[in-house]
Amino acid sequence: MEKKNKSAEKRVRQSFLRREKNRAYKTRMKNAIKKVLAAVQTKESSEKIEELLKQAIAAIDKAASKGVIHKNQAARRKSRLMKVAKA
Repeated sequence: MEKKNKSAEKRVRQSFLRREKNRAYKTRMKNAIKKVLAAVQTKESSEKIEELLKQAIAAIDKAASKGVIHKNQAARRKSRLMKVAKA
């Protein structure tokens, strides 16, 4: 049996950990967006929607700052979310 390269093993570990972190940020972001959309759908109070929107925007910005999503995608998601929330 041939021994694996140490650096290759380390890269596998690093990519696995990075993937887990990225998935966590993305899941947090998607759940926050879903909460806003659900609140708009059920016609919650505007204060509740504003609070959820604030949390969702923070989650989107966090994902963009960590490099999970592109900054343009973050801007697009925030824009569309605000458009739905204000309607």
